[in-house]
Amino acid sequence: MSGHSKWHNIRLKKEKVDQVRGKLFSKLAREIAVAAKEGGGDPDGNPRLRTAIDHAREAGMPNDNIQRAIQRGAGGAEGATFETITYEGYAPGGVAVLVEVLTDNRNRAASDVRNLFTRYGGALSEAGSVSWMFDRQGLITVDRSKAKEDDVLSTALEAGAEDVRTSGDVYEIVTPPDRFFKVKQAVERARLPIVSADIMMVPKTTVRVEGKEAQQVLRLMDALEDHDDVQHAYANFDIPDEILQQVG
Repeated sequence: MSGHSKWHNIRLKKEKVDQVRGKLFSKLAREIAVAAKEGGGDPDGNPRLRTAIDHAREAGMPNDNIQRAIQRGAGGAEGATFETITYEGYAPGGVAVLVEVLTDNRNRAASDVRNLFTRYGGALSEAGSVSWMFDRQGLITVDRSKAKEDDVLSTALEAGAEDVRTSGDVYEIVTPPDRFFKVKQAVERARLPIVSADIMMVPKTTVRVEGKEAQQVLRLMDALEDHDDVQHAYANFDIPDEILQQVG
């Protein structure tokens, strides 16, 4: 997991720069509206909405924008109808990739995702071909340079975390999805420095890729994440740190 986790954190830093172009805010608003439409406008009773709001606040999205998105979804306002679709495929080196899309045009999204896979040396595959390689889990990362391991372990495990491990410059706290918010709140109350927190698809095993293949994999993942309809892209790669840092 460490390779994808490090890449994910690098992406977060990049997105904070990209947000001035409005792309990130647009994706976040879309996710908030759809979550509110499907599960109601109260984040306390709607985990998907709560997660979307947390992401928006972490990205610096103004509260007015967040509230408008909630009202647009919960109020059933007329407009485009979005659907969630998951695409599965392989990147170079046999790396498994899951792509979660939120789109108002299924045909356009399928064509665009297929073209991106092809452009960067990968290929789409049929439903179920790679999803079995991933589990949905909560993942909270904490800055190792600003937290003591004993504090992270005791706080996370007492709150119901499944595992705590070290990965590069962060501690990774793994939780079942239904205990994610409880653990996150405990970490926040303990004033431990959270780098990222999300419910995501975590690979059960990883594939080591280096050299040209590693570059192709990262270019594909960046291209997918940059697409307007793509909400998340997950992969089971394990790539050397020096190559990962190049994408930052």
